[in-house]
Formats: sequence, C-alpha cells, structure tokens
Amino acid sequence: MARTLQAIKQRFGIIGTSSLLDHALNTAVRVAPTDLSVLVVGESGVGKEVFSKVIHFLSPRKHSQFIAINCGALPSGTINSELFGHEKGAFTGASSDRKGYFETVNGGTIFLDEIAEMPLDTQVFLLRILESGEFMKVGSNKVLKSDIRVLAATNVDLEDRVAKGKFREDLFYRLNTVMIKVPALRERTDDIPILFRKFASDFADKYRTTSVRLDEKAQLVLENYTWKGNIRELKNVAERVSLMSEEKIITAEQLIDSNPHLLQRNLPAKTNPGNNGNSNFEEREILYKLLFEMKADLNDLKSLVFEMIKRNDLKVPDLRDLRRLEAPSFSKSEQRDSFTEDSERLFSSFNTPYQDSSMDYNEHDSQPIIIENPNYEHVEEIMETLSLEAMEKQMIDKALKKYKGRRKEAAEELGISERTLYRKIKQYEL
Repeated sequence: MARTLQAIKQRFGIIGTSSLLDHALNTAVRVAPTDLSVLVVGESGVGKEVFSKVIHFLSPRKHSQFIAINCGALPSGTINSELFGHEKGAFTGASSDRKGYFETVNGGTIFLDEIAEMPLDTQVFLLRILESGEFMKVGSNKVLKSDIRVLAATNVDLEDRVAKGKFREDLFYRLNTVMIKVPALRERTDDIPILFRKFASDFADKYRTTSVRLDEKAQLVLENYTWKGNIRELKNVAERVSLMSEEKIITAEQLIDSNPHLLQRNLPAKTNPGNNGNSNFEEREILYKLLFEMKADLNDLKSLVFEMIKRNDLKVPDLRDLRRLEAPSFSKSEQRDSFTEDSERLFSSFNTPYQDSSMDYNEHDSQPIIIENPNYEHVEEIMETLSLEAMEKQMIDKALKKYKGRRKEAAEELGISERTLYRKIKQYEL
C-alpha cells in the first residue's frame, strides 16, 4: 500500500509524508472505485480539490468529464440555472434554453466546493438528484435523469450550520456517506521544509534562477508559524523569498525581513465549551495584540516618570539601597499619608536605572525629594479588571471607534475575520 500511495502522490503532485495525509489519501483511494458521495473537509488552502481529482481519476468514471464548481462564487439568483439549466423565458434574460452542469457532465463527476454556501432552495434540488438522479430545469416541468457522482467540500463545520438552520440535515447525511479530513499544514510540520523546497524550485525553473534554500533556524521559523492560509500561504512565502532575497541560503533574519508576519504567535487561552472551537484562534490573536499594547504603555509610563524626574531636578536614592528595603504593608487609611513610600516602591520596580548628567545620585540619601501640589486631591486607586472577556471587549470597542464603525477595517486591525467580529459585536452588545 505504501508503494501505491507514493505512486499516487507523484501522479497528482501531492507532497508530504505525514501519517494524517497518508490516512486521508488512503481513504480517497478506497472510496474511488465506488459511486458513494464523499465529503472532503479541511481548512482553506489545504488542497481539498486535489483529493476530489484523485477520487475521480481512480474511479470507473475517469474517462468522463470532471468539473469543479465553487458554490460560494455563484450568485444565489443564478446558481439553480448554472447547476440544473433553464428553459427559454424562465426568467428575465433567459433568451434561449440552457443546459446545466448536471446535464452536460452526465456520466462524470461534479465537485461542489464550499457546499456550505449553497442556498437552501438549491439544497432541495441537490438532495433530489442525489437520492433519485432526477432534476428539473428552471421554468420546466419535465423531469430529467442524470447519472453523475457528487463530491463536496467545505472548510466550515456543517453540523454547526445544520444546528443554525442554514444547511439541511438530510442533505448533510446524504453527502457525508464518506468523510475525508485533509490535515492543516500546522498538523504536518515535518512536510513544511519539503513543500518549501518544491515551491522554491518551481519558481526557479519558471524564471530560470537558482533555487533558494533555508538554513536550520529559518526552517524552525516556518515550522513554528500557524499557517492560517495553509499550503497556499506557504507557496506565497516561498515565492516572495525567492524574489526578494539576493542570497541563496536564506537565514531566519532574511526570511522574517521579507515576511514579518511569520513572527506572529498564538498564546494559550482557556477554551469556552459554549463557543465554537474554531473561534479560539481569533480570540488568542486579540489577547496577544492586547499584551503587546500593554507592554508599549508600560514603556511609555517609564519614559514619562523619568522625564518628570529630570525636568524637576529630583534626587533619587541608589536603587540598590531601595531594593534591600522590605516593602511594608499599608491599610487604606494609611495610603493617603504614605505617598513617599509608594514612590520608593515605584522606582524600585524599574529594572533599568535611568542615568543623566543633570541628576545627582547620592548613595547616602535614603529618601527621594517629592514636590507636592496642593491642588491635587488624593483618590482611591481602583484595580483594573483582568477579565479576558473585558479586555477583549475593550479592544474590539477601540478598533470600532478608531475606524468609525467600519467593521472590515476593524477586523483587519484586530487580526480576525469579519464573521468573528460580527459574532463578538453581538456577544458583547457593542
């Protein structure tokens, strides 16, 4: 079986040695000789259409037509006509009869990509043709027959769409006779260097240049990236590096210089069982961005404090003496009379001492000089909430205000999809 899979990989240009990839390919080989409906699932860019071609060209229908249709690219008003055809005068603009794909590809295989985007009324027609092979053209009452094999693919959770009433349950089970899950690129990291070399070599052959290669650290950068665009995104990275780099051995620094987004990482976040697991990725990205902004705010605060010290010609004790002091505990009533002690703890929290020729450091001084302003009123400090949901809500609210409610720009700023942003706006009632 291993030799068979290797031969199939070479024939269809499938690259990789991952066990998950081999399992998916083995399932495709086994189901190919039958006429069973197959549902291919996987993230965008993993190569689902390649698996549909494997099934068709290893089946008895290999000498008949194969056609791939993107359901998301067909307008809802014309998709029925495209798939099933129409009669002359069936609607405005129908000046003649037209055959649909199910009639022209009779005896062959049709691959319906992004099946989740198919309108509900079209799903009814598709269910009928799957069950009985019968269909009717738009504007006709004549029943036609078609012997055609249907393969479908999706990058969303169809069961979730069924639960929301956006996809027919009976059609889901009719399509899901056999399911093939194509693994994401981050699930087969050992294949990343091999794929990169293939794409770089193809680019070099096309433009008659020398193929670039990655050093060990550059490979680690690629293997630790999340690859939201999967193989399609990796191909873009390989071609960009091949074009922009003057060196043929690519280091990690050169790789990141031409692809800064490769440094993006996802922090672990607690999963909420009540939400769809696919949303965890976008939520981590928001929290990750928030932490970076908090770090920048802290650096700005340090710079502001040091600037105030410099302009007011304040004297600050040696930080080594301050660090040896044991931080006392204060009650709320004592906090108003302990501004000096609070300042000592503030200065001792900075790990990087500020040095300037205009400031006089004296190792024998034990107290800083504080300029008090009688116009300032003492206020009680309120601890900022550390709730992840509150921080996420604040980030989304800031992004929407920044772009004046334009959700597309706000979603790009937050690093999430528009659909996720819509869900979060509804969730937080923004």
